[in-house]
Amino acid sequence: MVRTVVAGLDGSPESRAAAEWAAREAELRGLALKVVHGWEPAPDPLAQAPLLGGETQQHWSRRIPREAGEGLRLRHPGLDVTEDQVTGTPTDALLDAAKDAELLVLGSRGLSGVGGFLVGSVGLSVVANAELPVVLVRAGEQAADEHEKDPAGSPSTDTPYRPVVLGLDAGTPADAVIEFAFAEAARRDTGLRVVYGWNLPPYYAYGLAMDAGLNDELSREETAALTEALSPWRQKRPDIEVALEPRVGSAADHLVDASREASLVVIGRRIRRAALGAHIGPVAHGVLHHAIAPVAVVAHD
Repeated sequence: MVRTVVAGLDGSPESRAAAEWAAREAELRGLALKVVHGWEPAPDPLAQAPLLGGETQQHWSRRIPREAGEGLRLRHPGLDVTEDQVTGTPTDALLDAAKDAELLVLGSRGLSGVGGFLVGSVGLSVVANAELPVVLVRAGEQAADEHEKDPAGSPSTDTPYRPVVLGLDAGTPADAVIEFAFAEAARRDTGLRVVYGWNLPPYYAYGLAMDAGLNDELSREETAALTEALSPWRQKRPDIEVALEPRVGSAADHLVDASREASLVVIGRRIRRAALGAHIGPVAHGVLHHAIAPVAVVAHD
């Protein structure tokens, strides 16, 4: 079986940006790329209409992945690119198409004039239900955005990659999320920034006013927890420079801020199989909607 990166494509600018990012990621991983276009057949009354017949609709929709694939092969010579059209509801179709993939990449509309995501219902549903890593890429994402600016301050793909940012809960670190982040940093030959936001217990408020050193003490405790959680991975990958950044306040806000200078943001999502159904959690939700860089959501038990 050919190992693949799968990109969901609907013809929109954001999905095309996602396909380009997926092509670059497939090259970094030495994998093939599969471009998937979901197609929902028109309801019977529409399918019988002369201008909206089901066969005509499917014929035109087949052009989307075919033309995208042709363009990707031209821009990424040597990359194995295939196209597929799947039917069904978007979430189920994408998850089924990516069931044997290593990574699923989707587009997400950037907020007009403001860096960030505007994640649609399909993207959120896929993230909430996927058990493989899912990356969301905003519209307008360019290869140079992942790199440091050149000496003249201009975007360039000839400069080193910006660091990978990892959002980590030091209290319950997930090996799958840490491993993914270290691997992505290694592929890009860049460093790893580990960001952890923590909130002070209410009873510390008075103490902080009386003792300015208390905040520093608590920060040292959080740094120690992060250091212990990451120790096995730093021993495995001593070549990767790791910066620990525990901060007071909202984890989502700190990750969004860090994303401005990141090539990729990596966060985790706990797999929940309870009757209440899947969800992504408030931190992931905030990061997905507002991060500047592409965001990888790694599901874990």
